[in-house]
Amino acid sequence: MKLFLALATAFLFGASGMVLAEQTSDTLSKPVVVELFTSQGCSSCPPADALLKQMAQRPDVIALALHVDYWDYIGWKDIFASPSNTNRQKGYAQVGGRKMIYTPQMIVMGQQDVSGSDAMGLAKAISDFQSVPNPVALEVQRGNGRLMVSVAPLVALPEAPVLIQMLGYTPLDTVNITRGELAGHEIEYSNIVKDLRELAIWDGQQSAVFETDFDETQPAVILVQQAPFGAILAASRIP
Repeated sequence: MKLFLALATAFLFGASGMVLAEQTSDTLSKPVVVELFTSQGCSSCPPADALLKQMAQRPDVIALALHVDYWDYIGWKDIFASPSNTNRQKGYAQVGGRKMIYTPQMIVMGQQDVSGSDAMGLAKAISDFQSVPNPVALEVQRGNGRLMVSVAPLVALPEAPVLIQMLGYTPLDTVNITRGELAGHEIEYSNIVKDLRELAIWDGQQSAVFETDFDETQPAVILVQQAPFGAILAASRIP
């Protein structure tokens, strides 16, 4: 399993290296969002956590780890887990017509389900989404403890609510796990989502600007997403 993951990861970053050499500013301005649903109580999650750590280094990908709480009962309580992360994963499953949730699971751009350790499947999903034109223009500016988010439709969007969300995260943290299926392991986690909040609801039809307070001490990203758990239309790291 470790050999397969190493080969798959090499394929992913070997291929991505060729792509990155040819990337334009358009590609980098439309990062692909990868959400990993993971748990410190899940024995099959470490390879996916390692893959996400690699993804977090790519400028054309926004990689986010959302720790869920439904494995806490088996001996170790995930210190990063949040019921809201579990609810988000359940929401994706419901919208996608899936009857179950699992870890490790990656959701790409709010739409595609990829097994968390499937490096080659993830590489293809990222490439596929990069080839699709951006449906929404997104600009994010900050200053003096305030954040300004400007959005504008570039194509005709469905007449349905669009969520403007901010996800605060911790770039890196290490955990010594002493109980449960991963007892005795020290695991490094990347881009751990600590806060997810809705900034505004947008109609998706006209250009709009939204403002909010912003804690500049914590890195964050902005997601523009069809409500409630639909396609991610645009995303940006807060500069």
